[in-house]
Amino acid sequence: MTEPALPGSQLKAERERRGLSAQKAADEMHLDRWVIDALEADDYQRVGPTVYAKGHLKKYAALLGLPTTEILAAFESPAAGPSMLLSSRDDGPSARRLTLIQIGAGLAVALLLGILWWRPWHAHTKAPSAPRPTAMANAAPADKAVESGIVTSASATPIATEVPAPTVAADPGVAAGADASNAPAPGAGRARLRLSFSADSWVDIHDASGKRTFAGNGLANSVKTVSGAAPLRVYLGFGSGVQLEINDRAVAIGPQFFAGDVARFEAGADGVLRRDSRPDQSHGAPPRSPRPPG
Repeated sequence: MTEPALPGSQLKAERERRGLSAQKAADEMHLDRWVIDALEADDYQRVGPTVYAKGHLKKYAALLGLPTTEILAAFESPAAGPSMLLSSRDDGPSARRLTLIQIGAGLAVALLLGILWWRPWHAHTKAPSAPRPTAMANAAPADKAVESGIVTSASATPIATEVPAPTVAADPGVAAGADASNAPAPGAGRARLRLSFSADSWVDIHDASGKRTFAGNGLANSVKTVSGAAPLRVYLGFGSGVQLEINDRAVAIGPQFFAGDVARFEAGADGVLRRDSRPDQSHGAPPRSPRPPG
């Protein structure tokens, strides 16, 4: 019995039969050229989670006039082999590696801040004790103040010694705190986010100063680019349906940033995602819940 052809070979054959170039197909679907190449090579791990692959396959089949049900059935067929298996975002090795890198970076930053606060290379000085004032120095006793009916100046006016003001040593903890407050935030700089939607999702983005740079709905099979001062604070209504790039570098959205379907994180100019550390701000959501492509 003949095994069914893989989805990628069917799509490529039909595209070539129609005389359509891969770049033209990518432009028609509002995608990058490498996505078309990955679909035709059945290399779905480059595309991302399963929801991305199924959404792009369905759109590509409709563009070429092929039955979408047959393409999706070939995608889910056991005969397709292990190359069709896609790792989920929860247990993928890349997600675990990203989590370990983030934990290591956080520990390094905490250790550096602790060293700057303590500053063991600076000697801890104590404030010098104030000298005991000598009041009424050289004052003569009252019973000896008068001699031969003449009051001496030494007995009449007591002599007070001037006391120097104590010197207060600078607190090293306060100086270290000032140095830490002047240090730049992790991931600071200029960041350019590229959001590729395989499913409808609302988006809310604020820059490092708290100014909203974008708020609205991202439609399936569309791309949105947002630039601003990092770290950028990002909310995604359906995070599994969004593929993220920071400064032209693909970044996986780890499971630690999800609460249900909603993804919330800070995107740094260094390409690292961090937990949102700033106070919550109000952000809008669309009137309907986005659904991934079937």
